[in-house]
Amino acid sequence: MTVQSDALGGRLPLVGLATLTDAQQELFDYVVANQLPWANDAGFKITTDDGRLIGPFNGFLRRPRVALQWLAFAEAEAKHTSLTDRVREVVIVAVGAVWESQYEMYAHKILARQYGLSPEVVKALGEGAVPDELSDDEKLAVRITRQLTLNHRLDDELFREAEQTFGHQGLSDIWAVMAEYQGVCILLNMFTVPIPD
Repeated sequence: MTVQSDALGGRLPLVGLATLTDAQQELFDYVVANQLPWANDAGFKITTDDGRLIGPFNGFLRRPRVALQWLAFAEAEAKHTSLTDRVREVVIVAVGAVWESQYEMYAHKILARQYGLSPEVVKALGEGAVPDELSDDEKLAVRITRQLTLNHRLDDELFREAEQTFGHQGLSDIWAVMAEYQGVCILLNMFTVPIPD
């Protein structure tokens, strides 16, 4: 099914480039300079053909000052993590799967493949499974993510196993990436943001 570009905001109209406030323009410029090259290199869309922001970024334009701080947190989380790229990515995909966030899964199915996760593994993660092809650390990260996201608690046995494997810093890094992507999924689902063609 083809989604017309004007519908890519879901419940939110796409913000036109000619109507940006100063704060929105600052956010827009940041996204174009920092996020757009990354998305283009990966192969997923964050803009329409005429340059309007889609995905979570259209929603971010409604609160540009908050969004700039959010993106600073996201940058710090990614830059200073102790997690491997693959562990971090399986956490993100597991969060997106629990939230059934279409756009999040669209973008991170593409990114997960860049970290060596096969389409079959990503599909299984998206369906809530813990694929055998994952390393032990990756499986553990998925179990932690699913238990916290679904039950809002981490039982003592799983916590001890996670503490032994990741340490307090690694557990804090899992918390940070989960917090970041649950926030994004909430925004995407609240406004029913669809995936582009």
